[in-house]
Amino acid sequence: MVTKKEIKQAFFIALWFMVLTFPIMVIKVNTIKNIVIFRWNYLFWIGIGTFFAALTWNYFLQLKENKQKTETSDDIPLVHKLLQNARFKIPFLIVLAIFFLVYPFIFPMYHTSIMISALVYVMLGLGLNIVVGLAGLLDLGYVAFYCVGAYAYALLNLHFGVSFWLALPISAVLGFLFGTLLGYPVLRLRGDYLAIVTLGFGEIIRIIMENWDSFSNGPRGIANIPPPSLFNIDLNQHNTVIYIYFIVIALVLMTIFFVARLEDSRIGRAWIALRDDEIACQAMGISKVKTKLTAFALGATWASIGGVVFAAKTSYINPMSFTIWESITILSVVVIGGMGSAIGVIAGAFVLILLPEYLRAVAEYRMLVFGALQVIVMVFKPEGLIKGVRKIYKFKKVEE
Repeated sequence: MVTKKEIKQAFFIALWFMVLTFPIMVIKVNTIKNIVIFRWNYLFWIGIGTFFAALTWNYFLQLKENKQKTETSDDIPLVHKLLQNARFKIPFLIVLAIFFLVYPFIFPMYHTSIMISALVYVMLGLGLNIVVGLAGLLDLGYVAFYCVGAYAYALLNLHFGVSFWLALPISAVLGFLFGTLLGYPVLRLRGDYLAIVTLGFGEIIRIIMENWDSFSNGPRGIANIPPPSLFNIDLNQHNTVIYIYFIVIALVLMTIFFVARLEDSRIGRAWIALRDDEIACQAMGISKVKTKLTAFALGATWASIGGVVFAAKTSYINPMSFTIWESITILSVVVIGGMGSAIGVIAGAFVLILLPEYLRAVAEYRMLVFGALQVIVMVFKPEGLIKGVRKIYKFKKVEE
C-alpha cells in the first residue's frame, strides 16, 4: 500500500529531477538557424517517469527490508543449489559446452570478437578475485600486470620473434615476479592506503611505457602483433578469430580449474582467514607475508596471460589501452559479480562486457542505462549477482 508520505516524496524527487535535467533534455540549440528550441513534452515525460520510478524504487526497497528480516544466515543462492544437484548440473554443463562450441559458427565474427573480450575479462576477474575477493586486498593497479603481459608478447615478438605459445609461459613468470614486486612494499598497508599505492603502481607502469620511447615505442604503441600460429597454416581473418576464441575458452577453463583448486587448498583457506580477520589469522600461525605475496603473485599471473591474449587479438597495443579505467572495470566485474564467488565473477564479466555492446541500440543513452543498472544491482544485491558461499567442513566420528 502506497502511503501519502511516499507519494509526496516521489513528487519532490520528480520535481527536483526535472530541474536538474532541464538544461540537457529540454533546451536544444540549433546552431544552423541560430534558434533555441524548448522541448516541453520531454520535461513532462521526465517528471511522470521519475515519479513512478521513485514509487517503484521505494516498493522494492521495502521488499528487500522485509526479506532481510526473514532471511536466514545460511541462505544459499539458487544457482549454487542447482549446481549442487547432479540432475541439473550435468545437463546444464552439457548445454553450456554445446553453446560455446557452436557459438562462433552461428554468430557473426563481430559477436565472436565481443565474446573473446568477455572471456578475457573472465580470466582477469578470476585473477583479481584471488586478491580482492579471497584475500581481501583492494588492488586498483591490477591493469599493470595486464599491461606487462601484453607488452611482453609484443616486445619479445618484435625483437626476438617469440611466438604466442612461448610468450604465454614467459608472461606468466613475468606477471608472477611483478606481483611479488608489488606485494613487498604494501605488506603493512590495508584498505584505502593499499588502494592508493596499487593505483600508483599501475600508473607508473603505464607512464613508463608511454615515455620510454626507445623501449616500447612510446605513445605510438606496437603494431602488427601476430595472432597465434596453427602449424604454420595461413588463416584468414574470420578463421583467426575463431581460433583465438577456442584458445581463450581453453585458457578460461584452465583458469577456473586452478582458481577452484587454489580456493580449496591450504593457501586458499589462509586467504579467506586473512580477509576475515588479519590479527586472528596471524595468531593462528599463518604467515601474513607469504599469504599476501602469494595472492598478489598468482593474481598477477592470470592478468599477464590475459594481456598476451589481448595483444594477439587486437594486433596493436599502446599505453592508453591500460589506463586506470581498465582496473576499475575489472574490479567492477568482481564486485558486481560477487566477491569471492567464481560463478559470480563469470556472470559479472559477461554482464559488464556484453551488455554495453548490446545496448548500442539506445545510442548515446547506453552508458546511462548501463550505469543505472549497476546502481540497481549494488543497491538491491550488495553482495553481488551471485554471492560466494562459504564451505562448511563437517567431521564425523569414525566408529571402531
